[in-house]
Amino acid sequence: MLKGNALVGQSGGPTSVINSSVAGVVQTAQGVEQIENIFGMRYGIEGLMQDNVFDFGAETAEAIEGLRSTPSSACGSCRYKLKDEDLPLVLEKLKKFNIRYFFLIGGNDTMDTVHRVEAYAQSQGYDMIGVGIPKTVDNDLFGTDHTPGYASAAKYMALSVLQAGVLTRDMQKVDQFVVFQCIGREAGWLPAACSLAKECDADAPHITLFPEHGFDKAKFLAKVKEVYDKYGFVSVVCGEGITYEDGTPVSASETRDKFNNVEFGAMGGSAVATVLHKMIADEFGFRGEFQVTESLPMCAADRGVPQDFEDAYQCGVKAVELAAAGTTGVMVSMVREEGSATSSFETAPLCDVAVRAKPMPKNFFTEDGFGVTEEYFKYVKPLIGDLPKYTRLVYKTVEM
Repeated sequence: MLKGNALVGQSGGPTSVINSSVAGVVQTAQGVEQIENIFGMRYGIEGLMQDNVFDFGAETAEAIEGLRSTPSSACGSCRYKLKDEDLPLVLEKLKKFNIRYFFLIGGNDTMDTVHRVEAYAQSQGYDMIGVGIPKTVDNDLFGTDHTPGYASAAKYMALSVLQAGVLTRDMQKVDQFVVFQCIGREAGWLPAACSLAKECDADAPHITLFPEHGFDKAKFLAKVKEVYDKYGFVSVVCGEGITYEDGTPVSASETRDKFNNVEFGAMGGSAVATVLHKMIADEFGFRGEFQVTESLPMCAADRGVPQDFEDAYQCGVKAVELAAAGTTGVMVSMVREEGSATSSFETAPLCDVAVRAKPMPKNFFTEDGFGVTEEYFKYVKPLIGDLPKYTRLVYKTVEM
């Protein structure tokens, strides 16, 4: 039986539910005999390398339970790209704090960190178990049906576009179009979710631009004209990472982060929503708005989905159960049958998950590439639950 301390940390962007996974880890680990203490990394792997480690044992039971409904990343997060030359220092710190159970909550880059740290420790003869816990609003992790955080962010997007669409419809004599930008670098899971509240073709959004498809300006503007001629206003949703066919970002951003990913939004110095806005205004002379939410969907607990919080918690529970049983080098994965809102919890090898991004299946896109199919709705609607339906007036003209 491997006896020692457990260490848990968070990495990358937060979600509304990621802290629920921390609560699952801490509360479950407290009942595991071989885990002596439960420590937290303050600001992820970067904090560990700087001895920035805190003791969950000093927190109250009420505080730990409160994490189940608290948004953002309570441990503090980072976006540090772990280098090979960092691994000896990481191992030194793991030994210093007698860490035998290593948990990191995050997305594909985070799973790469867990994978490399666990493999390096084993290669150096240091007995340690490493388990990854899934998290990302982007829903682009391999090896799992969906990720904790996606459902709540998807609901945020759906409600935002629904309400912005009603606004634009009713203000079309002032603003003829709106462009709503979603986070999501390479996969269109969140842009797709913006259509969840759509009840008929006239409802927002009319056009969705996905990172999976190369952007065609002429085709896009032709679609804008078609929609405007039909409904009198246009609602466009765009993924922040859309590119032209040659891979050039539509946002024109050339800035890259520590993982060599193109930066979008504020850190990229430009936003695709503003570029599209200008295209439409220049072509048609329309007045319109652009809306860029940036990180708000990552922390909007008020729009959180209860099952999403529970899934995140159970992923933390499962991670500790796996570790206590001696399972290492895996990520907790969720398996769900079609039409079900609940999942069972299994594992995926970290080597299969690390760094890779999971695109949306082709059958989730409409033929013209500007929308999503019923197959997507079958996948996602059980995760989100009911959305509000707003009154529609008949507008019967008075004839005198």
